[in-house]
Amino acid sequence: MKVQANGIHIEVEDTGADGSQAGGPVVLLIMGLGMQLIAWPPALVQALVDAGFRVIRHDNRDIGLSQHFDHLGTPNVLWESVKLRLGLGVRAPYSLHDMAQDALGVLDALDVPRAHVVGVSMGGMIAQRVALAAPARCLSLTSIMSTSGARGLPQPRAHVVRALLGRPAGPGMPAVVDHYVKLFRLIGSPGYPLDEAQMRERILAGLQRSYHPVGTVRQLVAVAADTGRRAAELGRINAPTLVLHGKDDPLVPYPCGVDTARRIPGARLVGIGGMGHDLAPGVVDRLLEPLVPHLQAV
Repeated sequence: MKVQANGIHIEVEDTGADGSQAGGPVVLLIMGLGMQLIAWPPALVQALVDAGFRVIRHDNRDIGLSQHFDHLGTPNVLWESVKLRLGLGVRAPYSLHDMAQDALGVLDALDVPRAHVVGVSMGGMIAQRVALAAPARCLSLTSIMSTSGARGLPQPRAHVVRALLGRPAGPGMPAVVDHYVKLFRLIGSPGYPLDEAQMRERILAGLQRSYHPVGTVRQLVAVAADTGRRAAELGRINAPTLVLHGKDDPLVPYPCGVDTARRIPGARLVGIGGMGHDLAPGVVDRLLEPLVPHLQAV
């Protein structure tokens, strides 16, 4: 369903609102760069519902069925990355703070005063921004395979960056699917490999729902613009915080999770061996083990 949030249209999926979880605590799930709300594995969502939580997911701005921002143009990623390396200001069409306000706007639209906030990758950065912007509304924070954005942290290797920024080898949907299969193989979990047929099915379902790569570019520049800014603020977070991170993450290396937990007072870090930068079925099981007790403890 569509809601008006922070002055824009946001696509939302509200699971458990009509059942026994209707009056229960809410978990707000925030997805990562270029990914839609359907990228949250059904098994993870169902496990949270079974644990008594109402689960709210949304498409971030510029992705999926939420409002797109094509009128803002396409940033020059190469030039902005050069500016980032030189310590100059990155000019982004919008900010992670704006995206955090979108998430809070979703809660407003659904009359949810407080929620557990769970974010993955870029969604973890947005979740951190939510906890900073509205501490009274954040029951708890969970940052998964994300980062503080501090300068000097380990970065992905060059071939991983090239794959992330690359384009399909040819025209048509099959080439796009092949492109994402290669990317997800590269950044996926070596200890929990995903069946390729299942991977292709999931990728195709997302592409058929929406394919808007220029939105991913604008989101990426928003992430770059927040680099070096958010880290110094994380000490102000007072929500009970859990940091989950794969020890074999090739895109956001494990020390990024260590640094995030170090900067947030009282945060608990759980490193997961064999986990890369995806939500494969085996990874979901490992995430749920600490996540559900963390949510229930608040």
